[in-house]
Amino acid sequence: MNYLAHLYLSDDDPLCRLGNLMGDFVKGPLTRYDYPEMVLQGLRQHRAVDTLAQGHAAVRRSRERLDDRFGHTKGILIDIFYDHFLSRNWEVWGLGSLRDFVEAGYRLLHRHRHILPEKFRPVARRMIRYDWLAAYRKPETVRFVLERMAGRLTRPNLLSQGHRELVRCGKGLEADCLDFLASAAEMLQEGPKAPR
Repeated sequence: MNYLAHLYLSDDDPLCRLGNLMGDFVKGPLTRYDYPEMVLQGLRQHRAVDTLAQGHAAVRRSRERLDDRFGHTKGILIDIFYDHFLSRNWEVWGLGSLRDFVEAGYRLLHRHRHILPEKFRPVARRMIRYDWLAAYRKPETVRFVLERMAGRLTRPNLLSQGHRELVRCGKGLEADCLDFLASAAEMLQEGPKAPR
């Protein structure tokens, strides 16, 4: 999952949210790290969500909906599309103000920048500067991001054409997104089962 989904699924505790945002940049056993307990809880949640996504029926359906030509990049498309649906429907789903939510996330990253993993720090700065958490709301931003990502990958890919899949099978993908988010939220209420 992408950043907004991880932040949305996090417990409300600020440090737990921070851990959820840092998740892709903290590797290996969590016992190696001297983070506050709530940051570690956020990291465990992040890993639990990623593990759930790997085998979840809704995510599998999303993969099947996407044209096979996208091959190894289907996961990237799903991550971005799910953040698109989440941000686009934020207020509709009764989640309050997306702007207030993402601004709180940016303040959190800035306030705790000293404990962010080194490789995440420039990413966090770009996230704040370019408003990544809310930017995927617009289809044109999804298109722009996919075009840029296509050029960064070393293997040949068709990501630059990925926005067409959002148009072609958007309704089904959106239903999959809702299904997955509901399952992930339910799992996290019971407590993440990811390895420490």
